[in-house]
Amino acid sequence: MSYSGEVAVVGVGVSRQGRHPGRSGNDLAADAFEDALADAGIDKGRVDGLVTCQSLIGYPGDGIDTTLGQILGINPAYSATLDYGTCNFSIHLAAMAISAGLASTVALTYGTVQGTMTGDSGFAGRLQPDSVFGAIDGIGFMSALMFQRHRERFGVTEEQLGAVTVAQRKWASLNPLALRRDEITIDQYMDQPYHVNPIRKLDIAPFDDGGVALILTRGERAGDFPNKPVRLLGMSEIAALRGYQNRDQLDRPWIRTVAEQVYSKAKVGPRDIDIVSIQDPSSVWTMQMLEHFGFVGEGDALPFIAEGHTSPGGSLPVNTGGGHLAESYMWGWLHTVEVVRQLRGGIGDRQVPDAQTAIHCSTAGPIKAAATIYGVD
Repeated sequence: MSYSGEVAVVGVGVSRQGRHPGRSGNDLAADAFEDALADAGIDKGRVDGLVTCQSLIGYPGDGIDTTLGQILGINPAYSATLDYGTCNFSIHLAAMAISAGLASTVALTYGTVQGTMTGDSGFAGRLQPDSVFGAIDGIGFMSALMFQRHRERFGVTEEQLGAVTVAQRKWASLNPLALRRDEITIDQYMDQPYHVNPIRKLDIAPFDDGGVALILTRGERAGDFPNKPVRLLGMSEIAALRGYQNRDQLDRPWIRTVAEQVYSKAKVGPRDIDIVSIQDPSSVWTMQMLEHFGFVGEGDALPFIAEGHTSPGGSLPVNTGGGHLAESYMWGWLHTVEVVRQLRGGIGDRQVPDAQTAIHCSTAGPIKAAATIYGVD
């Protein structure tokens, strides 16, 4: 759908990231909600819509739903919960609700204690046998197959794959919110043992605790808020629900359809994008989506990254907050917070100069993809 600024993000909020023993996803989402209200300069009485996002992990106390309204003390006219909201899917639902007139100012919230529940390993470990991912780590295994296929086709190397994590650690070193701010070298990356050959643990996002919230409103009202509004210019989604029944599913070629649609709706192309935000439970996701979204040619993403183009000072800033690999694993929600802060400007050493447009790309493993393009006046 093309929005051309009809919906805007006017508030962002976060809880402290890290570990929160004794707290729940609802608690952390409520912290982020209060932070987002303060950022938007409003009280909760202005919020007439609520979109929440449940975790797939499924542990007690993890993930949130619309019962969060009771904790927040709000009575929205519109509410909904997505089982896999990431941030793109939740934003799209909220934008559609605003466009349909079901609400005018919508809060989007996410909270999780997945790090406390599962320990430090996250996707780079083994999950519980009864988890939705099964006994084998789905992301690590899938990433290994994807990278192996890519390497056979294009001759890329493990050192080039390591450049993804190296670049994102450089961005994270400039981000006070990031949990993994220590920079690493390619040699340090290569010294790590394999997690699932040829994937190393540093290629896979650990699980973290935290909460994130956003405030969206109708475009014509966005000027009433204190911060520069960040407007939705276009959004697109696609499902590939047959999974591995689809040919070439490891390459996820259907992501290209999302790219074509979102560029057409926003009336921009890859060369018009100043900041790229990629949901990255694995470094392989970054590689694939740079190619599918047309920022580089097929097989060119890893050499491009290894040359420093996505690092601070490079020609194409990617995951400027550090992404899941270095900032915090929040299902893409912190990616959107970072996009909003970059487009508003004034965030210190990691600020991308004169940033006007950004894209956030996300997937649900091998079955869904979504993208949103944002811009400022």
